[in-house]
Amino acid sequence: MTIDFNVSAFLAGAVFYMIYGGIYYSLLLGKKDQEKTGPVKYVVAVLVAFISSALVGVLVHATNSGGFASGVLIGGLVGFLISIVYFKNTLFGLMTKRMFLIAVGDHLIVFTLLGALHGLFL
Repeated sequence: MTIDFNVSAFLAGAVFYMIYGGIYYSLLLGKKDQEKTGPVKYVVAVLVAFISSALVGVLVHATNSGGFASGVLIGGLVGFLISIVYFKNTLFGLMTKRMFLIAVGDHLIVFTLLGALHGLFL
């Protein structure tokens, strides 16, 4: 069994994820949390961007979801699955409703767009 992987889509997806995350969270959260943890959170965010792009790329290739619409479907499903985990955590009081909405909005949008990007590269 081989795993097909498009390096250009992987790199474009990771860079896109980082740019999108920076804009999304700076608009919604502002600068109130920037002084709290230092540079470690940015290193982790970069790693998450690369891992997320790689996994969505593998899923799009494994399901042969070439094209925009098929990629959107796969990415949207990934975003939905992540969102229902956040929903469960919110039901048990582990997150506020505001944080839930911010996280779900982020994941639904970014994974749908990553799926579309990888679908276009397939």
